Amino acid sequence: MNVLLIGSGGREHALAYALVKSPLLTKLYAAPGNPGIAKLAEIAALKVTDHAAVIEFCKSNTVSLVVVGPEAPLVAGLVDDLTAAGIKAFGPTKFAAQLEGSKGFTKDICAKFNIPTAAYERFKDEKKALTYLRKHGAPIVIKADGLAAGKGVTVAMSLPEAEAAVKDIFAGRFGEGECVIEEFMEGEEASFFALSDGMNVLPLATAQDHKRVGDGDSGPNTGGMGAYSPAPCMTDALCTEVLERIIKPTVKALASKGHPYKGVLYAGLILTNEGPKLIEYNARFGDPETQVLMPRLRDDLLTLLLASVDGTLDKISVRWKPETALTVVLCAKGYPGEVIKGSHINGLSQDFGKDVEVFHAGTAIDGEFIVANGGRVLNVTALGATPKEAQQNAYAAVDKIDWPEGFCRRDIGWRAVD
Repeated sequence: MNVLLIGSGGREHALAYALVKSPLLTKLYAAPGNPGIAKLAEIAALKVTDHAAVIEFCKSNTVSLVVVGPEAPLVAGLVDDLTAAGIKAFGPTKFAAQLEGSKGFTKDICAKFNIPTAAYERFKDEKKALTYLRKHGAPIVIKADGLAAGKGVTVAMSLPEAEAAVKDIFAGRFGEGECVIEEFMEGEEASFFALSDGMNVLPLATAQDHKRVGDGDSGPNTGGMGAYSPAPCMTDALCTEVLERIIKPTVKALASKGHPYKGVLYAGLILTNEGPKLIEYNARFGDPETQVLMPRLRDDLLTLLLASVDGTLDKISVRWKPETALTVVLCAKGYPGEVIKGSHINGLSQDFGKDVEVFHAGTAIDGEFIVANGGRVLNVTALGATPKEAQQNAYAAVDKIDWPEGFCRRDIGWRAVD
């Protein structure tokens, strides 16, 4: 079968890496893709925001399944339009994608269906939000309601920091000004992934990522500086609790609203003294978590995605390699602020070893050179028998890449290693 993969980041490169292993695959297309994906798929000259053009491409090229990688096309309703045209698509509908597209929508679902999460209030008025802040004080969490590329959350440890975050949101930094203010929760964070077909749920794997830009989890939040899987803190008992108290009630909630959730549910969790609680949902595979999930996957990714679309998840299972996978994100200097694009990256064609994969994220081709074309540029992923070994293998590969204009954290995986 022919498959079209939507997206251009490290997540999509990792998905392409897994999809091309499937015996069901005839041909993989990608749009817009990147230089790493181009080695695995045929790049389609498509504007993914033009849904009619995507549909026409699928019909002209006998595409049987579209795999939507990023959140923006999901929130824009690409899956709805493809489905209406008779084309199978992996990912939630526009309504269901509000689990990621609107923090307030998710919090309201949690409140109605008794899903454990932080206490919260929603605000469309800046003055009311500031009054609430001054009443409750810090530490406190400020979230832009809509999509913000991983940068719309402020964990404010002081009242001035909280007030500045609220003012940023209502000044339109993240689009339409609406925010959610939550209680500050303490505990270790982890990620839990599961597939849903609208009724059945298939748990996948766990991971932990590093959001802060600097070593020791310092500096501003980013889209993710690295990750590892599995998460040692997520015991079998905790995974069962998350599945029963958070994931399954969410799937049931969306079904009860007449909008069954089909796709992957990525739950960002915090392990509190009261048990695991939901921080937020993502309606797609994580980035950079996908880069550590796919190298550990033993089974056929395409079969799993089709079962989610077709409503047959209850008929399959999934297996994972026992090794730890760890990825280090190489970024252009200046990230998560303004970065300079176009610097040359050398050394990517060498053999890094059988347990290492370098996934492209923000790269482009300039003549015969691979160049930086974004903030997060490469994901260097390695397997190891232990977290320490995976960490050592990943950084050994990082040090072989010649890119003076790039940087990375040097402590990815420190919790697992400790």
